[in-house]
Amino acid sequence: MVLVRYFAGARAAAGVTEEKIPAATLAELVASVTAARGDQLARVLGVASFLVDGVVCHDRGARLPDGSTVDVLPPFAGG
Repeated sequence: MVLVRYFAGARAAAGVTEEKIPAATLAELVASVTAARGDQLARVLGVASFLVDGVVCHDRGARLPDGSTVDVLPPFAGG
């Protein structure tokens, strides 16, 4: 199980602040939450950045250690 924490627009699209998901890879996590939460979250996840235990992860095939935390960060607008 991994803890998924949603921020900003990802939180709004997911409808929850965080949840625990059984996932072995980032790709599996994305598929699981997309199936559970729908197209709006899928669009956000398509452009989001992911931190795994505080480290940026671009490789969706990367293994997720059991008990890790994945932060979902959508693009932020600057001003």
